[in-house]
Amino acid sequence: MDSAASPRSPDPAPSFYDGTQYCKDQSVGFLMKRSLAVLVRNLEHQMQALDLTGTQWHPLLHIHQGCDTVAGCAREMQTDAGAMTRMLDRLEAKGLLVRERSSSDRRVVNLALTPRGAEVAAQIPHVLAAVLNEHLRGFSAEEFAQLLRLLQRFIDNGEALAEANQAAPGPVLVVQELGAQTDDTTTAE
Repeated sequence: MDSAASPRSPDPAPSFYDGTQYCKDQSVGFLMKRSLAVLVRNLEHQMQALDLTGTQWHPLLHIHQGCDTVAGCAREMQTDAGAMTRMLDRLEAKGLLVRERSSSDRRVVNLALTPRGAEVAAQIPHVLAAVLNEHLRGFSAEEFAQLLRLLQRFIDNGEALAEANQAAPGPVLVVQELGAQTDDTTTAE
């Protein structure tokens, strides 16, 4: 790796990988992607009980937790406003939310959950907790805390590298509804 492309830090980068002997099954990135894929699959299955798809529960949760505009939800979910609008169309058609133009700024579209939407959204954290706890079966409290610290360190190192390289924002992880068009996507959590 060119020294101009690597971030300057007090600790040199480790050499855990060797390009001549690289194996995807031992790749942290590949294993994280597989971990996320199986987590998303299990979340989607459990969200069916709430009559939500994998991409519908996500904005509903953000709105429930205080995100009250289309633009704000799109930012939170790292997706574009068009994809967010299409998703919100589906949630509105299900009677879970309402949209209203701001009276002070017509460009802003405010979001609010309906009573039914609030009831459904309140159940989402419980489903998330149950599925995540199943994925963490056999972990001790110390291992769980260490996993969180290690993942955060991995993220921080990646962010530092991207900043040092002046890298453009990376690709957004896409989770697509079954039967949805390819451009109707959002990110997984």
